[in-house]
Amino acid sequence: MDYLKITGPTTIEGSVDIAGAKNAALPLIAMTILAKNSVNIGNIPEVVDIRTLLKLLGNLGATYTLGEHQVTIDTTTLNDTKATYSIVKTMRASILVLGPLLARFGHCEVSLPGGCAIGQRPIDLHLKALEKMGAKITIHGGYVRAVAEKGLRGAHIIFDKITVTGTANIIMAAALARGKTTITNAAREPEVAQLCEVLRSSGISIDGIGTAELTIYGTDRRLIDIQPFDVIPDRIEAGTYLCAGAITGSKITLNKVRHDHLEAVIEKFMEMGFTFDITRNSITLYPAKSIKPVSIVTQEYPAFPTDMQAQFMALATQAVGTSTIEERLFENRFMHVSELQRLGADIRLSGSHANITGPSKLFGADVMATDLRASSALVLAAMSADGETDVHRIYHLDRGYEQLEVKLKSLGAKIERLKE
Repeated sequence: MDYLKITGPTTIEGSVDIAGAKNAALPLIAMTILAKNSVNIGNIPEVVDIRTLLKLLGNLGATYTLGEHQVTIDTTTLNDTKATYSIVKTMRASILVLGPLLARFGHCEVSLPGGCAIGQRPIDLHLKALEKMGAKITIHGGYVRAVAEKGLRGAHIIFDKITVTGTANIIMAAALARGKTTITNAAREPEVAQLCEVLRSSGISIDGIGTAELTIYGTDRRLIDIQPFDVIPDRIEAGTYLCAGAITGSKITLNKVRHDHLEAVIEKFMEMGFTFDITRNSITLYPAKSIKPVSIVTQEYPAFPTDMQAQFMALATQAVGTSTIEERLFENRFMHVSELQRLGADIRLSGSHANITGPSKLFGADVMATDLRASSALVLAAMSADGETDVHRIYHLDRGYEQLEVKLKSLGAKIERLKE
């Protein structure tokens, strides 16, 4: 098993290219199930989750060719509709094949999902929506069995709670359904918007893209022609590298980035005293003279993203004063706190609230990653700590960051990947 050895404190400088967004690429890969042609996707991030979903499609009978930051997928050869536990257990996003498989074939079996243990993320919202579209759903032996012999029909779906994967799943299901589907309280994330935009460019009529109410007019099981497209930049990777510059007191430039997807994150950096130069495709962060404490509440887009909470907690350890973070989306997403405390962070928890008092003198130690974003928070803290820090269980990190240690090393960080 791999781990990262990081020697700090360190400063970094230079520029880094931001990869394609994992959370956009995954539903877009699942979307190819709706295609009548071979689909080419560019700006694909080279991370484990992408390979996992491609392997799942391969098991269902699809063929694909994965190159450098691009993939060509042919799902016209699909001959199976059962997504098995052996793959789905490793990645929650595998549930994204449920909607398109059911819409195309009228039946499918998908294992109940696994993934990061950051809290309950039930799929009941997906299933209730599909039932409203005419599907018969049963759960047996750890599998969701869905049947819609005459195809799915359009319906008015009202999500009780905003769900990103649920919204994506129903968008794809609605694309091949019969008639009009309206989704109320839809997720507004850029990754959902891109899914809608690609479907619209493929002939699906969709209104309300980027809003909380979407209207989709389905093709009644007629497959669609999807032209080549590129995945949008990863806003969470971008935010993580901005945190790397911020916590080390360094100037850093990000290229191939969408600043309009990072407005809530940039606003918090500015509240902490950091300044920026922003162009159409780049962001340069300048260090703060003194890092100010900040108050953060995680919420759905366009508010501050839960996927940046851990990284900002690491940064807040170096602020002068007490910062507060309220985690509203996932009940177990403070598991990194005990590991940051091992490095010397002064963090106090009370339910869904964390108080971080700084600046803390951090010292290197052995720490263990508990989920994807927690992994990056530990790397950030280690870069500002005195001495050596070994970050273990970085398979979490590899699920969502493309060559993190390589990119950080190119900026001057003292970091290397080693074997246990």
